[in-house]
Amino acid sequence: MTGKLANKVIIVTGGSTGIGRATAIRCAADGAKVVVADINTVEAPATVEAIIKAGGDATFVKTNVAVASEVQALIAATVKAYGRLDGAFNNAGIEGEFSSILKLSEETFDRTIAVNLKGVWLCIKYQIEQMMNQGSGGSIVSTASVAGLIGSRGASAYCASKHGVIGITKGVALEYARKRIRVNAVCPGVIKTPMVDRLVHESGVGESALIAQEPMDRLGEPREIGDAVAWLLSDESSFVTGIALPVDGGYTAQ
Repeated sequence: MTGKLANKVIIVTGGSTGIGRATAIRCAADGAKVVVADINTVEAPATVEAIIKAGGDATFVKTNVAVASEVQALIAATVKAYGRLDGAFNNAGIEGEFSSILKLSEETFDRTIAVNLKGVWLCIKYQIEQMMNQGSGGSIVSTASVAGLIGSRGASAYCASKHGVIGITKGVALEYARKRIRVNAVCPGVIKTPMVDRLVHESGVGESALIAQEPMDRLGEPREIGDAVAWLLSDESSFVTGIALPVDGGYTAQ
């Protein structure tokens, strides 16, 4: 296939729905061989099916990113299927529970950090290990959030996890800049995803109220995050590493 990701092997975690699905499909359309990783065995295969129907190449590997052995197995399965690893989009994450810190349970905090932060750390660790073994460089992108750049009421655990993703991104980018491994993050604003739908339903805050806070007077689309990620994964961004790129319709510019 042709395209800016032609013949690259790319892992997308959290690829069952929303941003992960849109990005996996975009990467495949740009020529990548895509490994869709998710704990969700019901919806993730549909992402693979959509890619294959469009003429792309993809496979699914069930993965809990918070468990080191499962992340290692994901890397091994990728190499077994396609022979190498050129890039990754570490997108798997949860919203946890949005509530006052006084009401937030320690269990919820631990789970949010385990998936959103430790999961990214584990993925980056073993992705880089494989890329170093290959000696051919690579590009890694992780999903942070505008909540990793600014605060958000009632989201202390989520904010902590996403600020942490940006910290890991910057630190590891500097460690491997001379090894031709680039490490970046994207910071989505409010995007039309199942996660945002759940938050709207649970909080009682209508979509119109969210739109009212947006300079562009609309919510973002998952494909718009996919476009940014595909660019960061490609050689077109070859001099870009260590950034936390807002894709938020201007929200953090206010």
